[in-house]
Parts: sequence; structure tokens; C-alpha cells
Amino acid sequence: MTFSALHQPSARAAAPYSRRSVLTGAFALATAAALPLAAAGRAYSAATPDIIGCATWGARAASEPVVVLANRPERIIVHHTATANVTDYSKQRAYALARAIQTYHMDAQGWIDTGQHFTVSRGAFVLEGRHNSLAELRTGSRQVRAAHCVGQNTVSIGIENEGTYTSEAPPAAQYAALADLCAHICDQYGLPASEIYGHRDFNATSCPGDRLYAQLPTLRKDVAARLGAPAPEEAADPLEDLFRQVTGRPSSAYGEYLPAGLLP
Repeated sequence: MTFSALHQPSARAAAPYSRRSVLTGAFALATAAALPLAAAGRAYSAATPDIIGCATWGARAASEPVVVLANRPERIIVHHTATANVTDYSKQRAYALARAIQTYHMDAQGWIDTGQHFTVSRGAFVLEGRHNSLAELRTGSRQVRAAHCVGQNTVSIGIENEGTYTSEAPPAAQYAALADLCAHICDQYGLPASEIYGHRDFNATSCPGDRLYAQLPTLRKDVAARLGAPAPEEAADPLEDLFRQVTGRPSSAYGEYLPAGLLP
């Protein structure tokens, strides 16, 4: 999740590879070779989700100009906000969440703006996070530098999902909205569905929670289906699997929370 003080924007565009990315790299290359139209020519077009822009949900101005990078993202990284699993699925709640996240990131973390590019509320509303993320997604040629995952902030799109998904799965509508958003991002930037990861694939964190992380193989398949592409094969991560068998948990978890008082 983006709420760790360690999640600062990377100064370098080059990103380290995780165990999962190394294990899946060969397959990703094979998939790209087998699907040149989907990757380069966009033979398929995912439906465009309704994304609520910063101005609509009442974002503050960034404290300094947001950096727009010349490169396209290489992957999508999924997070959870580690906030309460509320049953208020309203648009007003989604707006309040977006404002609370921005307040925490700017006032407590000292960042220039919201850390992630997009947020999906439990009510399935999709909101722009950092300013200019939506505009750049629409052009499909550049990305905004973010602050959601150490080492990946210049080469990935970060998506926050409202809730805590350690022992509970996201609501069906929220999951569907996440899949639609991922498919649209993949379509716009020419990414294969295999390039969808969880935060813990790159940083020592429990994010996006065991239940949501366990859904990522299904998410990749669902995104591929939306793109009209074959389902990606899932590569095992024997080191992580062994670690979990021994300890019963992922590598050391950093605090992931939104301080009390910012949300009702």
C-alpha cells in the first residue's frame, strides 16, 4: 500500500526485478511475440471505464508540478488501502476516501500529491489519484511519476483498492471495476495481462492482502479475456511459497493504514 513512509518516488527509471518477474519474464516475452497485434497494434479494445477526475472529487492542487515521464509504464501494481471494509458504497464515500488519501500523503508523508495513479472504491467507483494520470492514460504514450511502490514509481501504474484484503476478498463489483480498469490500462499502453502484479512482488509488505493477492492469477485471466487475448500462464514462485509454508505469512509487513480522523 502507498501509506508507508518508505514509498518514495524513485529517481531512476530502471526498476529492479522481483522473483515473480524473473520467473515470468520468459513467458511474457513469448506472449508478446505471439500476440504482436494486441501488444503493438491494439487489435482489441477494452471498454473505457468511467474514471472520476481529480477536479470532480475535490482534489487539492499538487504542492509542486507533477512530473510527466516520456516512457510508457511496463506493468500495473495492485494495492489495498488497508482501511475499513465499509458497507458505504456511495460515490460520496469514494470522494471522501480520495480526499483523505491525498491529505495523508501530502500532509503526513510530505509527498507532492496522492501517491497512486488510480483508486477503486468498495462501491466500484474509479477515481484518478495523482493529477494528470487520467490525461496521460487517455493519450497512451506517457505516464506520471508516482509514489506507490519503491523502485517502480517511474515504470508502473499503481492502483489502490479501498479495503483490507488479508482475510476477506473485495466485493464483486469492486473486483469487476478493478478488472475493467486494468484492461483499459493494458489496452491504452499495449501491456499484456501477465504484467499485473501485487505490491508485495516488489517490496517487503503484506499489500495487497493475502486474499486479493491470491486473486491476481484470476485477475490476469479476466483482464486477458476483456482484451480478447489468451489467458497468461502462471509461473510458480517456489521461494515465496516455501517462505510462507515455514512462517505462515509474507515477508516483514510495513504498517499500512490511514490514520483515524481522516475518514468517518
